[in-house]
Amino acid sequence: MTVDAHKETLNFETEVNQLLKLVINSLYSNKEIFLRELISNASDACDKLRFEALSDEALWEEDTDLHVQVDCDKEARTVTVRDNGVGMSREEVVDNIGTIAKSGTRTFFEALTGDQSKDAQLIGQFGVGFYSAFIVADRVSLTTRRAGMGPEHGVRWESSGSGSYTLENVERPERGSEVVLHLREGEDEFLEPWRLRSIITKYSDHIPLPVKMRKLDDSGALTQEWETVNRASALWQLPKSEISDADYKEFYKHVAHDFEDPLTWTHNKVEGRLEYTSLLYIPARAPFDLFDRDQMHGVKLYVQRVFVMDDAEQLMPRYLRFVRGVVDSNDLPLNISREILQNNRVIDQIRSGSVKKVLGLLEDMAANEPQQYAAFWREFGRVLKEGPAEDYANREQIARLLRFTSTASDEEDVSLQDYIDRMREGQDKIYYVTADTLNAARSSPHLEIFRKKGIEVLLLHDRVDEWLVAHLTEFQGKSLQSVAKGEIDLDEIETEAEKEEQAKTEEQVKDVLDRIEAVLGDRVEDVRASHRLTSSPSCIVLNQHDMALYMQHLLKQAGHEVPASKPVLEVNPNHPLITKMKLEPDEDRFNDWARLLFDQAVLAEGGQLEDPAGFVKRLNQLAFGLQG
Repeated sequence: MTVDAHKETLNFETEVNQLLKLVINSLYSNKEIFLRELISNASDACDKLRFEALSDEALWEEDTDLHVQVDCDKEARTVTVRDNGVGMSREEVVDNIGTIAKSGTRTFFEALTGDQSKDAQLIGQFGVGFYSAFIVADRVSLTTRRAGMGPEHGVRWESSGSGSYTLENVERPERGSEVVLHLREGEDEFLEPWRLRSIITKYSDHIPLPVKMRKLDDSGALTQEWETVNRASALWQLPKSEISDADYKEFYKHVAHDFEDPLTWTHNKVEGRLEYTSLLYIPARAPFDLFDRDQMHGVKLYVQRVFVMDDAEQLMPRYLRFVRGVVDSNDLPLNISREILQNNRVIDQIRSGSVKKVLGLLEDMAANEPQQYAAFWREFGRVLKEGPAEDYANREQIARLLRFTSTASDEEDVSLQDYIDRMREGQDKIYYVTADTLNAARSSPHLEIFRKKGIEVLLLHDRVDEWLVAHLTEFQGKSLQSVAKGEIDLDEIETEAEKEEQAKTEEQVKDVLDRIEAVLGDRVEDVRASHRLTSSPSCIVLNQHDMALYMQHLLKQAGHEVPASKPVLEVNPNHPLITKMKLEPDEDRFNDWARLLFDQAVLAEGGQLEDPAGFVKRLNQLAFGLQG
């Protein structure tokens, strides 16, 4: 068939333009990584073809020898990277290269500082892949054809990286992709075959796919015979004694598409009834799409060294979605599908073993490398907090890994074990408070009696914390108790004299509490004297299983239905305001004070007022009355 060229010029998305400038300026000091990125992309394309061909052998097109070729031409000043992988259609070229189809793009650009060294790390974290070609090239041409489509469906993409690109249909007999870099002036080092070979050996030695270059004759000239430059071995299948830390780190950068070294890793070979090898990494930095439920990274699944699929979500639970690496099984069929994975005994056992290895790795880090673990927690702590709800079997082990801020520490470094070790004699609960921010948690009126008694309280200020404590109700036999929910029982650490004084005080304010409850009506379940307040006049107390007010507000804003609940208003019987209210003869002013007590307690709890304007009006009137 003849080819309809259909040539057009299209503009990059704004974000791509920004990224191209950043790539060229910020990564220039480490420009050789362009070759690693392009080879990694080519290797992925071959892996994808191998996977798709499991269900459609015609995609092989009688060429099953998957490989990557790297070539250079001094006269034309070009470097070429080609593969015989899955290739791309015209639509896929536009989607994958003309746009950045990533959630978190806006966050990425907002995080940029202008400092080239810091921005280089962020760019590496975001992943630039194909765009890295523009570090050394002033023009890049991509010619590709998707496996299974006819030769007339070849596509050529070309750009100078200046804001637009051209796209046209071309004849391409071979499947796969070819990227040609037209080098900038001053980048002649990359026209030397020995330089390209050294980069391949450095960065791509353990890609389980041959990377080939043309052989050199005795005079140093390129021949037409190709040879494999890298080891092309599955690194994870080698004995640990043969793998250096540098090898592990470079393989991580390939498998995770990351520019930074990993934080740590675990390499394991399991033999017996089940045989599999796993090489699992903990990244040093969280990706921008960590909280995107549709993010498509994770652990790659191999069967007998043959790539089967990427992002095999059945291999790792969601709360460990930051883990990168490979799992290679000898007990699965090569034609396994995602549907088969969902109910597979072998996969379940591999998943269980892999989770235990990762949690064990983190426990060792927490015990022996506390500073390294603190760095891990800053990046991934919020994700790990999802664990107790998702993984009941490992709930206790996950709980040991959690870290919190508390009234005894300004740093987020308090473990539940630390808390138990510091508990007061007679104390049988782990106390916590949840809030929308750390400052709000620190300022919570519910902490007043605990500070007075010297009882430590955990300050939970991540939005996932409400979810966490709903599923982690105890640790080592000690129940977790919110200081803002239900009645607080401090009998074990209160003296008889204190209990008698409280009972006496409650009796003295009973009338005023009844009057306040009558004013507030069905806005509250009850109004009672507080045992937890020492300096604030009032606070809101929720029922044991109610959601915190700030979370109710967030869910309502997101359009969710929130079950109706009535809070309890606790009043500090020793506060001057309550004393004044007891003596207030004006019924209207008493009513205003009662509503003010309730509204300010709601605000302190992070809730939303039903009538903000009314609150401001009452506040102004009462303040003016006090001045008068």
